[in-house]
Amino acid sequence: MDIISIFSGLSAVLLVTLLTIRLYDWQAERTQWTRLKSLQSERPHAYDPKMVAELPEPARRFFNYAISTGTELLSVAEIDISGQFSLGNKQQPNYQTMHAHQILASPYGFVWKTKLGGIVPISGSDSGKWTRFRIFGLLPVARIGDNFDHRLSAYGRYIAESVFWTPAAVLPGPGVSWEAIDANSAQVTVCHGYLSQSVKIKVDAYGQLVEVSFLRWSNANDNKKYQIQPFGGRLSDFREVQGYHLPFYVEGGNMFGTDDYFAFYKAKIKQIHFPPKKII
Repeated sequence: MDIISIFSGLSAVLLVTLLTIRLYDWQAERTQWTRLKSLQSERPHAYDPKMVAELPEPARRFFNYAISTGTELLSVAEIDISGQFSLGNKQQPNYQTMHAHQILASPYGFVWKTKLGGIVPISGSDSGKWTRFRIFGLLPVARIGDNFDHRLSAYGRYIAESVFWTPAAVLPGPGVSWEAIDANSAQVTVCHGYLSQSVKIKVDAYGQLVEVSFLRWSNANDNKKYQIQPFGGRLSDFREVQGYHLPFYVEGGNMFGTDDYFAFYKAKIKQIHFPPKKII
């Protein structure tokens, strides 16, 4: 057997392996997406300001702005996103164009599928169970997850996102509690199983969110070591969606509130949709 035949054979084996991994990832994304979508309430209650009457005033202001009276309380959303995602740092951001599709179902999980532009295209997905990215759609460059560190870090992300994209998910109830901070700020804590995350909100006089921040379990630091560190961002361009008032521009990053803050994520929302539950 000549060297060309050996090389061709190895290349074929490699290609089949990469395609098999890609098919496995695609199926995992599809299965998780379907599971989360099925968690949408089949017969949702309608929002009544009485539901938040006992909350701290900034939290009441937030909910009464974010959810119109009579709106169906839906906690699962699908979100189409464009914008920029940094592959660099504060000094050299190296922003890439971003196109993403996400399902958010707090406190149960999320899936974020994205494609980044650039000379070398990167695509993949993030969830409460994994982070998987590839170049040219096939070659793995990141494949982590399925451990406590990853689950805790991901939980912080999607609980924070649920505050501004699926506010019905953080209404007071089992596992969800609110406390006052000051005249324009409050904090929600969401517990699910062994996971717990507190998120601080800051609102304006009308109840519109100005900032969302929290302490996140993250290894996005110089030592690449998991630790508690600030994370957060700012929100704007609020629009009405199915009775909700939601931000269509979100930017955020690590070390929020410090001199080291860097907004690596700048999202312009194309569409937010609360899908009905399909009865099988």
